[in-house]
Amino acid sequence: MTVGLALNAADAANQIDATVDLAREAAAAGLRSAWFGQTFGADSPQLAAIVGREVPGLQVGTSAIPVFGRHPLPVASQALTAQAATHGRYHLGLALGSKLLAEGGFGIPFERPVARLREFLTAIRPLMETGSTEFRGELLSVGSPIPSRVAGAEGGVPLLVAAMGPQALRVSGELADGVLPFLAGPRALAEHIVPAVTRAAEEAGRPAPRIVAIAHGVVTDDVDGVRETVAEQLAFYERIPSYARVIELSGARRAVDVSVIGDESALAAEVRRYRDAGATEVVFSGTELAGPASRRRAWAVLGELAG
Repeated sequence: MTVGLALNAADAANQIDATVDLAREAAAAGLRSAWFGQTFGADSPQLAAIVGREVPGLQVGTSAIPVFGRHPLPVASQALTAQAATHGRYHLGLALGSKLLAEGGFGIPFERPVARLREFLTAIRPLMETGSTEFRGELLSVGSPIPSRVAGAEGGVPLLVAAMGPQALRVSGELADGVLPFLAGPRALAEHIVPAVTRAAEEAGRPAPRIVAIAHGVVTDDVDGVRETVAEQLAFYERIPSYARVIELSGARRAVDVSVIGDESALAAEVRRYRDAGATEVVFSGTELAGPASRRRAWAVLGELAG
């Protein structure tokens, strides 16, 4: 099972340089993949392309680009460019996003998100596989007056979705290669996410989907102090209905309750729990929250599990 990291160097003097340095350290520790979030800061496909170019062998991906405020044509171009730059090691993650980001950032009504996701996936896959598409939906129109090809990116780009709700999981199973659930504990994964997306893929005649579980974990001896910091940082997600639901399905009350905070053995046990719940890959975020020494402790044990 692949074990990777969500890398975050947004507070560094130069985010790009610092991210490359972190990626090199992660690869040296034995980690297999690096993933990059997308809000209104660094462009995640560009960041993934740079890291993948600078750190050969490391799989890179975005987790995840919201479909609101984007169009399949430029997103496909970004993904294909990153795929060529990394010689086939890039993975595109898409997300529904949230009302806060769509309406507060882009001024776009957050309406019919699952329908928009379905149309986006339907339009973007042929663009990345063949360079052309003709799609006219209710919410999106995409054409190919000229081919959307990038030499070196032949064969397309793996397409995943940060899906957790029943409808989004159904669409992802039908049209994507897998899912990227975040803050979905092993219980939610085993009882809800894996069965739903697997069933949808089977009914659509597609291969078994990848289940890239993005967990949150910190290795520390100061469990109570770090727990308070994590609770504060993750509280944002508790206001988003899809996250609130999956946290509850995980048997938890708050986002911090699905985080693992403790020593190396606790982190290793969490990886095994996700594997047993059906995850094909586990990606850890938040490992930097208690400082560099704590991060290195986490990466050492995760690197051993990835080996």
